[in-house]
Amino acid sequence: MQKIKKAVFPVAGLGSRFLPATKASPKEMMSVVDKPLIQYAVEEAISAGITDMVFITGRNKRAIEDHFDKAYELEAMLAQNGKDELLRIVRGVIPRNVNCIFIRQPEALGLGHAVLCAQPVVQNEPFAVILADDLIDGEPPIVKQMVNVFERHQCSVLGVQNVPREQTRQYGIVSSVNLEPGVDRVLSIVEKPKPEDAPSTLAVVGRYLLTPRIFHHLTQIQPGAGGEIQLTDGIAALMREEQLLTCRFNGTRYDCGSKLGYLQAQVAYGLKHPEVRDDFAAYLASMK
Repeated sequence: MQKIKKAVFPVAGLGSRFLPATKASPKEMMSVVDKPLIQYAVEEAISAGITDMVFITGRNKRAIEDHFDKAYELEAMLAQNGKDELLRIVRGVIPRNVNCIFIRQPEALGLGHAVLCAQPVVQNEPFAVILADDLIDGEPPIVKQMVNVFERHQCSVLGVQNVPREQTRQYGIVSSVNLEPGVDRVLSIVEKPKPEDAPSTLAVVGRYLLTPRIFHHLTQIQPGAGGEIQLTDGIAALMREEQLLTCRFNGTRYDCGSKLGYLQAQVAYGLKHPEVRDDFAAYLASMK
């Protein structure tokens, strides 16, 4: 039985919707309360037993590498000043048994191209793709829920949720038939259809478990609009050869690629953070 041990994080995007905040700092390093988005994504992967984190980076993304590197000077200062709890937090950003691998994407040629850049590291293993923009709060964590489906069926799995029909043009949309509770078999997938053309309202939302055969199809498909290689097109080709499933995960998704979704995440995570939740809840109540 194959297991998912590698996760790919495409983090080369410009984050233009958050300018000027992302002019010199990666959007993935924007924090929700006290953790950057990329750390939430990595923790989700770790909770599913994944040990190799593959970051597909671009220019001005050095802060991501620094975040997951050992901070000798900071740790020494915290230890010297007796700040043991902060030292524990800093050392806990990445467990000792987890490897971080960074690959530069030379051109922004789409999500499919970013995933293809990971092939030299992933090689012939199944792997996860996690988009840090999609912060999903679930128990168990979403990738763990999907890994459970993968281990039962040994095929690619897409994380999906229903979206309003008027929003289908923002997502890859699938049509499917039910296989078991929470799991469907995909019949077709189309990238960003108009609402009137969408086969359903079931959208793929930033979580993928893929077999290595996807790399073959990503090298074969033609670039689409803007010269980009679409991951959805590669998945559509893959499903003509292999079974493809969806996982209707249990959890709440925050689209942190949008300003509104990011603010919603700040409120939701602030209200459950043990350090600030009570005072924050009182503050929000005082604003009514």
